[in-house]
Amino acid sequence: MKRSEFYHISTGGDLEKITTLEGAVSALNDDGFVWFNYTKASREELSELTTPLGLHPLSIEDCTDETQVPKMDEFPNYTFIVFNALWYDPEELVSDEVDFFIGKNFLVTVSGYSENTRYPIEGIIPVIERNVPTVKRGPAWLMHVIIDYMVDQMADVVEKAEIDIDRAEEEILGSPSEFDPSQLTYLRRNLLGLRKSLFYEREILIKISRNDCEWMPEKATVHYRDIFDHISNFLEMTESNRDNVTSLMELYASMLNNKMARDSNQTNATVRRLTLITTIFMPLTLIAGVFGMSEWTVMTGGEANIRHSYPLFAVIVAVIGLASFLFIRWLEWRDRKRSD
Repeated sequence: MKRSEFYHISTGGDLEKITTLEGAVSALNDDGFVWFNYTKASREELSELTTPLGLHPLSIEDCTDETQVPKMDEFPNYTFIVFNALWYDPEELVSDEVDFFIGKNFLVTVSGYSENTRYPIEGIIPVIERNVPTVKRGPAWLMHVIIDYMVDQMADVVEKAEIDIDRAEEEILGSPSEFDPSQLTYLRRNLLGLRKSLFYEREILIKISRNDCEWMPEKATVHYRDIFDHISNFLEMTESNRDNVTSLMELYASMLNNKMARDSNQTNATVRRLTLITTIFMPLTLIAGVFGMSEWTVMTGGEANIRHSYPLFAVIVAVIGLASFLFIRWLEWRDRKRSD
């Protein structure tokens, strides 16, 4: 949803909402400063600020370009900063660019170009109202409140990533054959995107902390150093989580290979047993086939000998079967001794 909001923050701590751009531009001549807040603004809308605020067309073009990485550029009348708001929706990392134009008596924020419908700094007004004694000191303090609000949301992103990693580990250890390895791919992709954003944002805060921004009073940099500590901590946690995901990939492959090896060993054992049975019964089948022919009476010396020949035949078959079994076992024992 496209919208534009304008607020005048006086030195006395009054937060006044202004309904028109002309009124906001006129308020620049009053004490305090003006906050121009745009959501899904077109390039034409932002171009209206070129004359009153001296915004460069290249900066305006970068606002509508979603491929920008976090950065800080210095211009004669202002500093242009690109920051990222991050959250999970529901298990996919979503990034929405938030652009800041900070000058002597103004702050412009531009956001909302992500396909996700969530407003990246939704709910910031009550936070600003609670921090009016700080915000009234200037645009640098207002920008700190907004960035700090965004960084608080990043803490939730890092925590959810760790929860997803722990859940994936439990599923792998519980049943590797039923685990969907694409989860690890999604986790790794989310962590790469998170690391990329945190790395460049940390670079921005380093520049602010060493007073590289003309419009950032030295007293305000103390607040930004606190954000820098949080970003650095999140970056370290993200690096650690990336290593954990790599370890989980190796663990999954190892456990899957072990399971396949166990299944293969069980199959081999079954085949060996069937082969043993087949090998034992092959000579017995031959003997039974020969003595089971119609010439049985002649071969046994007549019908009078059948009563003795059947038991004798059964004994011969049992002896041959046992001998075959013992011979096969001896061959296996000899092969094991040679392999040892």
